[in-house]
Amino acid sequence: MGRVCWTFAVLWWLAFVSAVPAWGTEVHDVRLWRAPDHTRVVFDLTGPAEHRLITLENPSRIVLDISDVSLKASLASLKLDKTPIGTIRSGIREGDDLRVVFDMSEEVKPRSFALKANQQAGDRLVLDLYDLQAASQSEPQPVRKQVDANGRRDLIVAIDAGHGGEDPGALGPNRLREKDVVLAISKELFRLFEQDSGFKPTLIRSGDYYVSLKGRRDLARQRQADLFVSIHADAFTKPQANGASVYALSTKGATSTAAGYLAQRENAADLVGGVSLSDKDDVLAGVLADLSMTSTLDTSLKMGGRVLSRMDTIARLHKRSVEQAGFAVLKSPDIPSILVETGFISNPSEARRLNTRSYQKQMASAIHSGIRDWFSQHPPAGTLLAWQKQQGAQQYTIARGDTLSGIAQRFNVSVTDLKSANGMSGTRIMVGQTLKIPTS
Repeated sequence: MGRVCWTFAVLWWLAFVSAVPAWGTEVHDVRLWRAPDHTRVVFDLTGPAEHRLITLENPSRIVLDISDVSLKASLASLKLDKTPIGTIRSGIREGDDLRVVFDMSEEVKPRSFALKANQQAGDRLVLDLYDLQAASQSEPQPVRKQVDANGRRDLIVAIDAGHGGEDPGALGPNRLREKDVVLAISKELFRLFEQDSGFKPTLIRSGDYYVSLKGRRDLARQRQADLFVSIHADAFTKPQANGASVYALSTKGATSTAAGYLAQRENAADLVGGVSLSDKDDVLAGVLADLSMTSTLDTSLKMGGRVLSRMDTIARLHKRSVEQAGFAVLKSPDIPSILVETGFISNPSEARRLNTRSYQKQMASAIHSGIRDWFSQHPPAGTLLAWQKQQGAQQYTIARGDTLSGIAQRFNVSVTDLKSANGMSGTRIMVGQTLKIPTS
C-alpha cells in the first residue's frame, strides 16, 4: 500500500510540474528611446531567448513573441508621448511564452534583433520602429551646402555628441554620465557656430538616443560636412588620470598605449548602444589607403593642433600634441575629422568641472575658437571665408584667453594695423567682440 501511495505522489508531482510554466529567462527591465526617425524599445534579459516579430492590421499592431520568458518589469512606466505607440500590453501565450503587443497610432516599419551579453551589458532584445512619415518639423533638418549667387557658401561643421541612448558612455562620480555632458557641450558649440557668419553647424545627435559609429559618419557625409568633430569625456581605471586631449585617425597604429586603449573603448560603443549585425561597419583597406593619399588626415592633424592650443588656455592637457589611433567614428576618407576628449570624467575634480554649465561653455568656446582659427587661415575654395580672406575683410571673434598681440601674430599682421582697422586706441579687448582682420 505504501509503494502505491508513493508512486501516486510522484505522478501527481510530475503532473503539477508539467502544468507550471518552465520559465528560465526573465525580462528584468524595459526601456524606450525616441530618435528623430525611429523609436527603440529594449528588453533586458537574464539570458538569451528566441523571439518572433509579427505585424497585424486593422487595427495596426506590432506583436513580439518571446519564447520561455517571464516579464518582471513594468510596461506602464514607459513614456509613450511623441512616439507612434498608443499602448503596450502583455500576456502569456502557449503556456510559457511572453507576448508583447504594441497598439500603434501611426504606421511604422518594425525591425527586431537580439544582442548577446558582453562585458558592459547583458542579453538584450531590441525592437526598432522606423517612422514612415516625414520627420517632425521640430527636429533639426539636414544641412546642405548652399551657394549664394556670388558662389560663396557656408562651411558645414558636423558636431557629434558621443554615445547616447542605450550607451551612457563613461560614468563619473554620482552617476554623472558622459552622454549627458558631451551633449550639453555639443549644443553650446552648435550655438556658437550658429552665430558665426560663414558657418553652418549641424548636430549628429540632438537628443538622448544612440547613433551607430558608421551612422554618424554617414550623416556627416549626407549633410556634406566640411568638418566632423566628435565630443567625448575620457575615463580610465585610475581616478588620478586627468587632462583634455585631441585625437585624429591613425592608418597604422596608435601613437601611444593610452590612445590605443581609448580607441578600443570608443569602438566598442556599438556593443552597448545596440547595433544589428547587418549594420556593422566593414571598413575596407582601400579606404584607409585613400586616406593616406589625400590631405584629409593632414588637415585633421593640423586643425586638431589648433583646437588643442585653444583648450590649453582653459584646461590641463593630457598630451600636448594631437594623438592618433584607429577610431571607427573618424574613418571618413573625404571629411577632416577629430575627436575631442574634454577631460577625464573618471577624475572626481574634472568630473565636477565637466558637470558645470560655465565649464561646458568654456570648453565649447575653446573648441569653437580652434576650429575658427584653422578655417580663417585655410578656408576651402568657394566659401564665404575664402572670399573674405581674398577681400581682406576677414573677421575674428574674441575668445577667452585671447590677447591683441596673440591675434595679430596668428593672422600675421601688426598690432598697429589691427588697431587701426578696428578704430582702437588701446589694446583692451572683450570676449565676444568681433575684430576686422586687415590684409597682411
